[in-house]
Amino acid sequence: MNFKDYYEILGVSKSASQDEIKKAYRKLAMKYHPDHNPGDKKAEEKFKEITEANEVLSDPEKRKKYDTLGANWKQYQSAGSGFEDFYSQFGGRNRGRGSYQFSGDFGDLFGNISGFSDFFESFFGGGASSFGRRGRRQAAQTKGADYEAMLYITLEEAFDGVTKLVSVGGKKIRININPGTRDGKKLRLKGLGGKGSQGGIQGDLYLTVKIEKHPYFELDGENLFYDLFIDLYTAMLGGKSKIKTLNGKNININIPAGTDSGTTLRLKNLGFKKAENSNSLGDLLIRIKVETPKNLSNEEKDLVQKLAALRSN
Repeated sequence: MNFKDYYEILGVSKSASQDEIKKAYRKLAMKYHPDHNPGDKKAEEKFKEITEANEVLSDPEKRKKYDTLGANWKQYQSAGSGFEDFYSQFGGRNRGRGSYQFSGDFGDLFGNISGFSDFFESFFGGGASSFGRRGRRQAAQTKGADYEAMLYITLEEAFDGVTKLVSVGGKKIRININPGTRDGKKLRLKGLGGKGSQGGIQGDLYLTVKIEKHPYFELDGENLFYDLFIDLYTAMLGGKSKIKTLNGKNININIPAGTDSGTTLRLKNLGFKKAENSNSLGDLLIRIKVETPKNLSNEEKDLVQKLAALRSN
């Protein structure tokens, strides 16, 4: 019997972080879950294998003990009766040839892991048979896989809040988005993930809110940026320009005479909500973009040359 390398099963390194282990498990669980592979025995066995690996590696204490086992596996494997020394480290005592009884619950070593493999059954011997029967009962009830998806909303919907009607597993679900919701917010929909096996609870659905790019506004924290294009004459002489804010109001922007391209004008309390469900707003920052006139007529060129001559005197 060969040692089962849980790190290899999940496709992570031995130094992988808990977050890396979690992501690797979720990816594989979604790929091999029985719901996605009906009647595929190989996928079912693979799912059990990655679930077993995750149960151990996702728990720091279990992982530490497993690493101790892994580092000394060849020694224990070749030691024959020397296994007794290993068992004694975990509170076991010999109760006859080939049989061991643990002083505590077998789950004290690795917890209540669902679906123990032959690796565990054989390694811990006949004394574990009582737990093995219980473990198999637990293995029959496996929580369904968690699913992840993106929920796209407009910037206006993020500002005002919105109720989205989405279809999950043939059911219509209403998702309430609070006013002032930020890009990247995660929503957990309990019990809307994969189906559990043998009466196990259903997994969850995790939605990540993604705010679509706006044609005019750019969101930066609680502030909004707006690129305002003006002609050269307005930049030189000053004037007004009208824009519509994110909440639908039309406002006039005063352009001071002599405004340079790249100038930023700050309008207080016309930005994005400072927090969810808040009435307090950030600022609207207007970035001035001066457009240079092109395809000048001969008369226009003469006038510009005269202006240039006047400015040089």
